[in-house]
Amino acid sequence: MNNFDQRNLKDRRKQPTSGLSRYTFLGQRRIFRRKEDQEKGGYIDRYSSGLFFLLLFIVGLNILDAVLTLMILEYGGRELNPIVRSTIEIYGERFWIWKFIIVSISLVLLCLHSKFRRIQTIIVATCSIYIGIVLYQIFLIIRYLTENPR
Repeated sequence: MNNFDQRNLKDRRKQPTSGLSRYTFLGQRRIFRRKEDQEKGGYIDRYSSGLFFLLLFIVGLNILDAVLTLMILEYGGRELNPIVRSTIEIYGERFWIWKFIIVSISLVLLCLHSKFRRIQTIIVATCSIYIGIVLYQIFLIIRYLTENPR
């Protein structure tokens, strides 16, 4: 009778869940219930729709940034980011493909790690920076068009 009270099962919580596993698409974990798990962070199986739309918004801003950059270059402007400038020199107008791929892979990695400490802050900061860049580019285009009417 005493053997029934003792468990010899391996504790599954000893090892953290990996970022990509069979549970990524089939799992049910959306949040961490224990406070210590919430503070430590980790991987979940299902992500919130709010996170999805925020990441999708960043991808949209990234594409808009590339389109506006091409417009500014067409009007005689220049790219200030030296990495993007060298990519434009190498690939021309197709630089946006590399920009899209790099940003998209980065956003997937941020999504997978979104329950770790400070990652959500990084995602919101990235969105804010992109909004600032796009607004600045729109300002430059409007300023150019008002000074140089066609």
